[in-house]
Amino acid sequence: MRIVEREIARAPQDMDVRAWRARVLSWSGHLAEAEKEYLEILKAARNDPDNWMGLASVYSREGRIEDSLRALDRAVELDPKRADLRAARARALRAMGERNEARVEFQKALNLDPTSMEARAGLVSVRGEPRHEMRFGEDNDLFNFTSANHDGWASLVSQWTPHWATSFAGSFYERAGIRAGKFSGAITGRRPRWGALTVGGAAGHDNAVIPKSEAFFDISHGWKVSETNLLRGVEFVYGQHWYWYQASRILTLNGSTIVYLPRDSTLSVGATGVRSTFSGTGAEWRPSGIVRLGFPLANWVERRLSGNIFFAAGTEDFAQIDQIGRFASQTYGGGLRFQINARQDVTGYASYQKRTQDRTDTSFGLSYGIHF
Repeated sequence: MRIVEREIARAPQDMDVRAWRARVLSWSGHLAEAEKEYLEILKAARNDPDNWMGLASVYSREGRIEDSLRALDRAVELDPKRADLRAARARALRAMGERNEARVEFQKALNLDPTSMEARAGLVSVRGEPRHEMRFGEDNDLFNFTSANHDGWASLVSQWTPHWATSFAGSFYERAGIRAGKFSGAITGRRPRWGALTVGGAAGHDNAVIPKSEAFFDISHGWKVSETNLLRGVEFVYGQHWYWYQASRILTLNGSTIVYLPRDSTLSVGATGVRSTFSGTGAEWRPSGIVRLGFPLANWVERRLSGNIFFAAGTEDFAQIDQIGRFASQTYGGGLRFQINARQDVTGYASYQKRTQDRTDTSFGLSYGIHF
């Protein structure tokens, strides 16, 4: 500021120096003085788009978005081929909630300057939030004591309103050469005060290798703790799931706690109790538990890579809930998720399970999601 004031004293009519004074005033937070200086400059030099953009910046910081937009309209009118002016006008439109017009303006800025990261990020920021997710996946289990299992599935999850969502899925199984399939559906209601409740069920052609029918519900509630501390938030989930097989009935009670950590990391701890009833035998309960750590690996403008690792232990197989059996197991595994862009992602996982009687199960799978 001292340098600028000295230059103004030497050449008081130099509008470039006056413009620098206005910028320094704006940077230092003296917005009223900066606004006054820009208005004085524009009386003498009304055809400089930089001065109009500077005034628009001051108006924006003062919360006067409409005035800022009018100043930017004049700047763009003076030089319609400048990408930075187009991007600044798009930001003002976005601040006013005019997402469609902002999208057009960001696209014009990108057309003028294909290397503009600001315009590219701006286009991403004004996209409407996807309401639906279509996902296709396949899972495989390789055993050391029997033939492999192969599953395929497709699902559609729809967030109709902030309070209501639905999910539907079709699954196809090949177990020991026998094929089966099922259809499942669920509805979720969510209230900020009470949390979320999901209720659903499934039925299909079981061929004695998958459940004939299923019913389930989940209740979840989360609390935001802090934006800056190590603990950002915590969520609790409880659910029950009934499986009806041809020769048995299974009830699972599931409880888990999810801890939200910095940089989109999560730590979840879950416990499951299973009540198994087989034909000709009494009912019995068996426990299991799982610990999972999720963490980011890389973050670009639209592309993100994240991973997770987990360990599960119990007296039955809880890596794949429909493979109920009388054995103890330990499961080690992990997965990756790659965000291809704002509308597509790919996930994959692999795990190794060691069972009693020296039996093992190596699992792996892949899924592809489309968000629209």
